[in-house]
Amino acid sequence: MKPRIFFPLLACILSASFWLGFEHWINTAPLPDLRVATSAQCLDRNGRLLRAFPVTDGRWRLPITPDAVDPRYLTRLLAIEDQRFYQHSGVDPLALLRAAWQWLRDGRIVSGGSTLTMQVARRLDGRSTRTLGGKLQQIRLALALERQLDKNAILTAYLHLIPQGGNLEGVRSGALAWLGHEPQRLTAAESALLIALPQAPETRRPDRNPQALHRARDAILQRLHAADLIDALELTAARREPLPHQRRPLPLLAAHLTARQQHAHPERASQHLTLDAQLQQRLEILAADRAAALGERVSLALLVAEHTTGEIWAAVGSPALLDEARRGHLDMTRAIRSPGSTLKPLIYGLAFEDGIAHPESLIEDRPSGFDGYAPSNFDRAFQGTVSVRHALHASLNIPAVRLLHAVGPARLMARLRRAGVQPVLPHGSAPGLAIGLGGIGVHLTDLVQLYAALARGGAPIAVRATREPATADPLMRPVLDARAAWLVSSVLAGVPAPDRANAAQIAFKTGTSYGYRDAWALGFDGRWVVGVWTGRADGAPVPGLAGIDAAAPVLIDVFAQLGPRTPLPPPPPGVRPLRHAELPEMLRHVPAAHRTADATDTLEIAYPPANARIDLGLTRGGSATALVLRVRGGTPPFTWFADSEPIAREPFSRNTHWTPKGSGYMTLVVVDGRGASARVRVRVE
Repeated sequence: MKPRIFFPLLACILSASFWLGFEHWINTAPLPDLRVATSAQCLDRNGRLLRAFPVTDGRWRLPITPDAVDPRYLTRLLAIEDQRFYQHSGVDPLALLRAAWQWLRDGRIVSGGSTLTMQVARRLDGRSTRTLGGKLQQIRLALALERQLDKNAILTAYLHLIPQGGNLEGVRSGALAWLGHEPQRLTAAESALLIALPQAPETRRPDRNPQALHRARDAILQRLHAADLIDALELTAARREPLPHQRRPLPLLAAHLTARQQHAHPERASQHLTLDAQLQQRLEILAADRAAALGERVSLALLVAEHTTGEIWAAVGSPALLDEARRGHLDMTRAIRSPGSTLKPLIYGLAFEDGIAHPESLIEDRPSGFDGYAPSNFDRAFQGTVSVRHALHASLNIPAVRLLHAVGPARLMARLRRAGVQPVLPHGSAPGLAIGLGGIGVHLTDLVQLYAALARGGAPIAVRATREPATADPLMRPVLDARAAWLVSSVLAGVPAPDRANAAQIAFKTGTSYGYRDAWALGFDGRWVVGVWTGRADGAPVPGLAGIDAAAPVLIDVFAQLGPRTPLPPPPPGVRPLRHAELPEMLRHVPAAHRTADATDTLEIAYPPANARIDLGLTRGGSATALVLRVRGGTPPFTWFADSEPIAREPFSRNTHWTPKGSGYMTLVVVDGRGASARVRVRVE
């Protein structure tokens, strides 16, 4: 074969062999897992970040797409890092030649010549590229990636993987941690910072070496000005923009609810919730402020839902997640507690539904007993004959128990379950009259769901935090009929507000559990239903903690955060307010359909005991102390005698006070309304 034919043919064969070998080298490159694991996230109803969770290796790598980043940042990024990104096939020969020349000239690596694709390859492969072998592997993987992915996918991977210092990866994590906001809008200085930081993420961290970052940022700004991407005025302003000096915490809103959602659905990369991040943030600040004023160990929880849809807009489980004194890690929106008086509206509603009572009916608030249960009012006093409206306004216990005795505790439990409430009774016990005064366990979400039903004219609805549409259960029955629910709402709308606060167009009820362990306030207007609980998470009493003073002001403040009040609905057709004189005769007074107080209990003097010696200071000539007389059992009224002389008559109270005229032995006698009597002999000194 002639040389002029042989050598060109040989060159062609060698070229083809080299090309085929090169293609084989690229096509057989072992590709790492191209699925970039990102942090699971919970988003609010508008797509704002509520909370994210780190990936399995503890890194924060928040999901992002190029269209969610400021387009000016992308333009500036490509101008600095990869000017020919959309033209090359993974490797930019001109950039590599420039890097090689700088290496030969200076004896060290000045710039890597890496394209965005090569940087993605390095982050996926994890090998060092400071050696020739490492750089060749990076080139091989970059060329292979370009054959598997389009440019948008490579850019997306880059935006996820670029290091931002510490355990932060990705432009979104960096923007939130160092700048405090999403990367949708970035100033020139912020863009330059997010470009400079990944080039040396540990030596340029703002919280460790801000001077190095400052120099690198300004150098990039100068290059952007030289490339006509920012003008002289922008350059000057950007150089003056301060750098962050500490890492900001990533958003952590509705910590308890989002943790519960993530635990329930760990397979979901993103969960879109019904919450509103801005409202949630304001109410978390409000809860922290109010809890601080109530005491260092007092917790506080609140829930806001739209009762027209059942969607939860805000859920605060505690004032501060990491506050151990308040046990902030406990979600008090789901903690089982005593509801105090907050179930009374449903009791009254059942009485209205049954035609037993009307808001303008009269009812007795007198010492009473019901099958061995003898409740008393919160202040230990009795108001006699009052209207049902006033009894609910004042949260009187005797009228509420009187009505519960008439409608039945089992029926109250059934209606609670219709509302979606899952009440908890002491193990092995049956529902008794005490459940009407808080002798039962519920949580805040239960009560919000109950009051949502009252606000909806008795129609139950499940409050929820997920965006899935509510499905109507055809078996769900009304909690109350529309007339009874409206009558209850009309009464609650007139409850006096604490400290002259503006509670107009809010129907609300407060409650305080036994021993000052829980303080509640539940309320609604024409759109919103709000629940507030405060107390100690460990169940210890907080002396003086009452719903009207501790929880009701928070409730009214929450409504103020919700904007203009939505009016309460008008009465249903055929229902109108009535005066007492307009009521049918049978409704003008609630009948005493119960056993008279302790009628079978033996009358006895509880204090002083028989044969007691009582020192009142009489023998020393000083001012005498009044002697407390107390009766147990019997039926009011009670008439007291000392040595056959009448000394007091109590129409309702079982206690009275008496100051003897002298010292010595005396016989005390009490006679009740049935004519029964009891006596003791004591010595007074």
